[in-house]
Amino acid sequence: MQLEAHRSLADLTTFGLPSTAEHFVCCESVEVAKEALAWRSRSGCPLHVLGGGSNVLFTGDLPGMVLRLGIDGIQEVHKDAEAVYVRVGAGVPWHDVVQASLDRGWNGLENLSLIPGSTGAGPLQNIGAYGVELEERFDSLEAIDIASGEVHTFSHADCQFGYRESVFKRALKGQFVITHVTFRLPLVPDLRLEYGAIRAELDREGVDVPDARAVSEAVIRIRRSKLPDPAVIGNAGSFFKNPVLDDAAFDSLVKSHPDVPNYPAPNGVKVAAGWLIDRAGWKGHDRGTHGVHDRQALVLVHRGGAKGADLVKLAEDIQSDVFAKFGVALEREVNVLPVG
Repeated sequence: MQLEAHRSLADLTTFGLPSTAEHFVCCESVEVAKEALAWRSRSGCPLHVLGGGSNVLFTGDLPGMVLRLGIDGIQEVHKDAEAVYVRVGAGVPWHDVVQASLDRGWNGLENLSLIPGSTGAGPLQNIGAYGVELEERFDSLEAIDIASGEVHTFSHADCQFGYRESVFKRALKGQFVITHVTFRLPLVPDLRLEYGAIRAELDREGVDVPDARAVSEAVIRIRRSKLPDPAVIGNAGSFFKNPVLDDAAFDSLVKSHPDVPNYPAPNGVKVAAGWLIDRAGWKGHDRGTHGVHDRQALVLVHRGGAKGADLVKLAEDIQSDVFAKFGVALEREVNVLPVG
């Protein structure tokens, strides 16, 4: 284990905001992760787990230990009549997993192309895009119990997935470190073409009979046309979740705004947060060092020189204004640290 003191974290997050870890360790194996957790237990200091840094906003320095997952590897472990089972290290960048699956002829992840972040963070928040959520392709995961150091395996049911949710964000929050994720990828393509602009993009490219790679390439083109590259301007992708309204709340909203984009959801109706923010007049909002992206209202951007608190204040202003104008409460998708 190589423990670093006072390590800057700005280069490890897509926002690029200033923050320093009191203690920092990058864990490239389960054994090193266990050793780091044991050291942290003996010291009694706070623990922060960092993956790809694409879904976090730092508002200051982090006391204690920052443990970054760097566990690598993409391995086929099993195949049955319907699917191939693929075990992936938590530190593998998510888009690398999608591309590897396409290269090896595996189906099912194409709609999730170009989502930033690491594989280990995927189940934590049940990442999703263009009509597919990770839980649909999920089989199981392995995670270290922070208290005991033991490795546990979690099934799909154990994870209690919801919209951008899992048990690791609720009942088991802060209790486990995910080390590996196993996916169940269908042998027969299950193409999802109706969400967003996928079919229109395929038509524009003259693709009459798409395969998984064609869908992935369409998703990549769409995302690049709407979302800023974190290497060019700091951002964490979608800052807010699409709110899910119950029938009464949705009926009230659609009466005054019949054109609001909406989609069926298990517990109600999902409406487009970006549309609400855009209609409230926030798209392209500029506060100099930071603001709202001019092509996608869901994305807050850091141009350089801002502090995490500045981005949090902007998010709160947007939430207040959207609630005042539409009666809809927006929830952050990005995690803010330190808390409080």
